[in-house]
Amino acid sequence: MTWPPDPVPTERLVLRESEARDRAAYVELFASPEVGTYIGGSRPRAEVESAVPELPGRRFGSFVVDLDGAMIGMVTLDRGADGETEIGYLFLPSAWGQGYATEACAAALGWFASARPGEPVALRTQTANVASMRLAAKLGFTEVKRYEDFGAEQWLGRWSPAG
Repeated sequence: MTWPPDPVPTERLVLRESEARDRAAYVELFASPEVGTYIGGSRPRAEVESAVPELPGRRFGSFVVDLDGAMIGMVTLDRGADGETEIGYLFLPSAWGQGYATEACAAALGWFASARPGEPVALRTQTANVASMRLAAKLGFTEVKRYEDFGAEQWLGRWSPAG
């Protein structure tokens, strides 16, 4: 797989490589208490400001989710410790509840299915994260197991491309 791929357009969004103009949105994502609720908490803004590079998110498998020229979130496809690819996503609270995560994750899964035909993708989330559980169902992930980790019940699902 070559990286970065060409931008991946959807009906309303574009999945693309990060740019320097995305830095403020990265800082907001990782400093946001709402975003941090199910991922171990937010970090102090000053700490995030000093940690986020001028060109953030430039790594294999990391897409910026762009709406009308501005970053509203990110989708990642990373190899887990077991070697399986896992999808992850974070969106600014202002983008919640509008279907952007479903649209962006579906596009990322489509891109992955064409780049790695037949390869499954995993998704992990806390069962308490109702929105993430709904997203997993909409995307076609099926439950593999539930387990306890980080002091909360976790859910592991798997998606396999059709055909």
